[in-house]
Amino acid sequence: MDLVPVELYYEEFGQGFPVILMHGYPLNHTIWMPVVERLQAHARVITPDLRGHGKSPVTDGEYSMRLMAEDIHALMNRLDIPKAVLVGHSMAGYVSLAFARAYPGRLAGLAMVASQAEADSSEKRQGRYITAEEVGRKGVRQVAKSMLPKLTPRKELTADLMEIMLKTPKKGVIGTLKGMAERPDALEWLAEIEVPAVVIAGEQDAIIPLERARTMTQMLRRGWLVEIPEAAHMPMLETPQVVADTIQQLVDLAAA
Repeated sequence: MDLVPVELYYEEFGQGFPVILMHGYPLNHTIWMPVVERLQAHARVITPDLRGHGKSPVTDGEYSMRLMAEDIHALMNRLDIPKAVLVGHSMAGYVSLAFARAYPGRLAGLAMVASQAEADSSEKRQGRYITAEEVGRKGVRQVAKSMLPKLTPRKELTADLMEIMLKTPKKGVIGTLKGMAERPDALEWLAEIEVPAVVIAGEQDAIIPLERARTMTQMLRRGWLVEIPEAAHMPMLETPQVVADTIQQLVDLAAA
């Protein structure tokens, strides 16, 4: 596999121990702003747009999770960051796990936010390819419309989320869908992750079942679980203070 990184667009806030907040599919770095506001007094917070999303480069073909992890590794090199805490939302959780496997020495701590370690079932995998085909034919709007109600029940958040999704390039959506469909199962090697790791799960999440968060936590050697009753799939927007406090706790452990 040809792992050629792209130069990701990113924004940076605050000073201190480096924390990289990564967004899920098909979103961008702006979903993290309510957490950034609460975290930037305590850490050096970096919010990239992942490949094919936001203002980052769009490339052809499949975006494997390992390829997207390579982009993050290149970003860390560019910013002269030897080790960072990685916080991955949903799809970016898969990217974080790919990074943890490829570059364990560069990982200081891990937060999986509304994410999972399992690979797709064959049915889910097939569904992603069908969706990718639809996006190719009809554009991003249809996917965004069907995904929106699964992201959050909070009506005050839906307009902004819809706007973010509609800005995501068609090619980026297709490349990411294919990459997620092909991602390997990570459950079997989670115990190899030696750094502190937190799993943040919304009890109302309609995309990732709570059971998967619990299973993942049990497999992590230094893992703990934060279940948020009021949150669904977008805890950084629904309960930003809880998420910021949890990441701060992780940073303290990672920096110790």
